[in-house]
Amino acid sequence: MQVPDILSIVTFLPLVGALLTMAARSDQAIRVTALAVTTATFLISVLLWTGFSVADAAELQFVSGGFNLISEAYDIRYLLGIDGISLLLVLLTTLLGPIVVLSSWKYIDRHVKGYYTLLLILQTGMTGVFCAFDVVLFYVFFELTLIPMYFLIGIWGGEERIYAAVKFVIYTMAGSLLMLVAILYLGHAAGQAVNDGLFTTDYFKLVEYNVPISTQTWLFVLFALAFAIKVPMFPFHTWLPDAHVQAPTGGSVILAGVLLKMGTYGLVRFCLPFFPHAAAEQAVLFGTLAVIGIIYGALVSRAQPDAKKLVAYSSVSHLGFVVLGIFAFTLTSLQGAVIQMINHGLSTGALFLLVGMLYERRHTRRMADFGGIARSVPLLTFFMVLTALASAGLPGLNGFVGEFLILVGSFGSSIPGMTVLTAFATTGVILAAIYLLWMLSRIFFGPVRNEENQTMPDLNRRELIILVPLAALMILMGVMPQPFLERSEPATAQLLELVQAKQSAAPDEPSRPSQKNMPDDPVREGGFEVRAEPDTSQTQGMIPYASMLQAMDH
Repeated sequence: MQVPDILSIVTFLPLVGALLTMAARSDQAIRVTALAVTTATFLISVLLWTGFSVADAAELQFVSGGFNLISEAYDIRYLLGIDGISLLLVLLTTLLGPIVVLSSWKYIDRHVKGYYTLLLILQTGMTGVFCAFDVVLFYVFFELTLIPMYFLIGIWGGEERIYAAVKFVIYTMAGSLLMLVAILYLGHAAGQAVNDGLFTTDYFKLVEYNVPISTQTWLFVLFALAFAIKVPMFPFHTWLPDAHVQAPTGGSVILAGVLLKMGTYGLVRFCLPFFPHAAAEQAVLFGTLAVIGIIYGALVSRAQPDAKKLVAYSSVSHLGFVVLGIFAFTLTSLQGAVIQMINHGLSTGALFLLVGMLYERRHTRRMADFGGIARSVPLLTFFMVLTALASAGLPGLNGFVGEFLILVGSFGSSIPGMTVLTAFATTGVILAAIYLLWMLSRIFFGPVRNEENQTMPDLNRRELIILVPLAALMILMGVMPQPFLERSEPATAQLLELVQAKQSAAPDEPSRPSQKNMPDDPVREGGFEVRAEPDTSQTQGMIPYASMLQAMDH
């Protein structure tokens, strides 16, 4: 059952909550308001899961808006919707909302109103990124996330918070401004070709447009650079460790859990379908940088004395797997990349929460200051071991599913050199086990290095409420990933079919892609079914994903 305009509610309810927190009189009222709003947002977003049509998972569902945002002279629309790819990322965002509020409950004791207001604004921006199907609207949400995170790091961060916040803004804003230039050019060119000369940033019309090969490369570079910085890919990663280490715990969880996925999501949603020729030409370069990031991030993690910095560098390694899966151009690897975005958000977000809990007990993150605390904090130890093993890709936990699909799919890729790159990438799995088990050994086991470790309090009720849902999902997605895969598989299959169709179109022909080379019958690849075009009949609250190519057979 479709709920009218549910995506607008899920997207903008946190923004309404931000106004309510600004009106609250006491710190406790502010916290309660923020928790109530984020919890309500998550509960409403569950309707997206229950009401999502798996049979139509490749199509745009829960459509909201569709009206013009500026004037009739510009085809710039307010258009929200989700397909199987967006669904999982939206739910991850709404789930982490109340978790971050609870994690900050006792530890943010200054400028409380500003902190929770910024958190709620940030959630609106992140949700909007995954729902927007107009590129200008996407860009607005994309940039909206920058301002709250800058202040969260710069006001509530560590000793070097100003340096980290400014570095974060300079890196990410430089990339996004270059993307804006590409959006303006693409909107004008697409308008001339497929929209009767009217400037357009409607996602579906931009997908209809075959960008001439002569201009694809530089447009791809501008888009991909913005997303590569956000991921962040090697060598654009240097802002991330500083931002993570200096950010408060809640900021680190949001940064790792959701913000970094905006980069990988952008590569999937925009770079592949808009610029398929350029993406294929640069696949080896991106695969190589991804593998370098996998190995480099793992080796640098092993060298860190600070537990939070270790987890920060691990994100560079783990997201390298996601980028590798995207540019392998197989359904299995792309499926793995999508599911690994969710896995990383759960496991790395939980690691930052746990490191934050340790810090609040001892006011240090140096692993050498701990040791032998498993006896005094058995519950905390259990959750840390479980989360570290999930992050390392232990079979039966969520990390294994994503990495396995990425490696299997990438190994079978037809991209030259991708098999060799995948072989090198597998070393990242081994290295992850090394640095994560080393962290566990140093902090939780071995001799007690400080008497304070013996009197540390274990997890309280609030902290258990935070960690239990994340642990349950890590186990559930490890032993029963099919409900998640079956929702994303049709959309990823449709995306790859679209990319292949546009690659087969006539070079430098700025027109709609031909569907003549698309399979009429289901084709299996890597154990997943690549389906032919779904029924393009209109359904209430749903736009057929293939309707953007409705004239292809004529």
